[in-house]
Order: sequence, then C-alpha cells, then structure tokens
Amino acid sequence: MAFVGKQFPNIDVDAMNEMGDTFKLNVLEEAKNKGKKVLLFWYPKDFTFVCPTELHAFQEALGEFEKRNTLVIGASCDTPEVHFAWLNTPKDDGGIEGVTYPILADSNRNLSGTLDILDVEVEYNEDLDDHVLVGDNVTYRATYLIDEEGTVFHEGINHMPVGRNVNEFLRLIDAYSHVQKNGEVCPANWEEGKTAMTANRKGTAEYFSQN
Repeated sequence: MAFVGKQFPNIDVDAMNEMGDTFKLNVLEEAKNKGKKVLLFWYPKDFTFVCPTELHAFQEALGEFEKRNTLVIGASCDTPEVHFAWLNTPKDDGGIEGVTYPILADSNRNLSGTLDILDVEVEYNEDLDDHVLVGDNVTYRATYLIDEEGTVFHEGINHMPVGRNVNEFLRLIDAYSHVQKNGEVCPANWEEGKTAMTANRKGTAEYFSQN
C-alpha cells in the first residue's frame, strides 16, 4: 500500500529515548503539532551489523536535519528494553551509544503492519492443518518523509542487506521544501542552489535559476 500523498497513519507506538524513558509517540501528531517535517526510518533488528551503521549515520547528520526543521525518528519491532540495552552499548561493541533521537518499539507490529513493511508471509502447513507465518516478521529498511501537515511526500523500502544514503534524504527534504516555498518543480539530480523548473500550460517546462 502506497502512502505518498496521504496522511501518515494515526497510531500511538511505544518509544525509547537515550535516557531510558519509555513513552507513547505518534508520528502524525509529532509532525502536525510541532509544525515540523519528520524522517521516520525503520530497520530490521537491534544488535545486528548494517543497522548500527545507519543509526550512527543519521545521528551524525542530525544537525543538518534540525536546520531543515525535520525530526528524526528510528523504528524497529524490538522492545523498549532491547532498545535501551543497545543504546547503552558502546559503538565499538556494535552498540548505538550516543544516539539521541527517539526509537519506536513497535513490538506489537501495529504500525509496521499497517504500513505493510514486514518480512512475513502466511502459508498453509499441512502437518499442522493450519496457517503459519513464514519469515522473520521484522521490517525491511523502510523510510518515510512526512511534511508539516502529516502528509507523506516520500517512501522507500530497501532489502535487508542494503543500507541507506543519508544525504539523499537531506536532498529530498531540500527539494520538497523548495517546492513548498516557490511552487516550482525540481528536475533530476536537483540540489539546493541549482536551477529549478516551472511547468507551463502546454505541458512543457522552463528552466530558471532560483537565485
């Protein structure tokens, strides 16, 4: 199910911060009530290999997201207690000590199931004469960018072994913010400071500098 152009699901989820506090977090309300964009990224499991590199990469770029009025939120299906243990494990030992943004603990799969990003299928087992789940029932590397009104303007899903490029999300936020501010469209490989486009009524496009 595609969510681009739609409101992000209005679902409360347990979350953990670096202080060890467990609290309810609603991504849609975070965007709308705080008037901020939100980058929500899902990863498969705590205490794995590619996942900590991504969490540290988002942490290193946190200042750039803050400059863009954007909140960063991580998420997996691990419990708050597992998140807290990982947050207290040093980076050199595979942990994410030093990460300061909140991490969703969607252990009941309410939000990830609604987003349909779980690595799971239902198959019939003849020996059990019942349907069983096949797969790890954890999330792919899904990423959502949500605007100040709670509308999704980007979603992407990577397979488990493929890590994300954090700079691309900064570029996407810049491009969407440019569209919001100026009403122009951003061509392929557009970056902040480059020439944008405006579409005319004939369906063609005219290039012009934003400066």
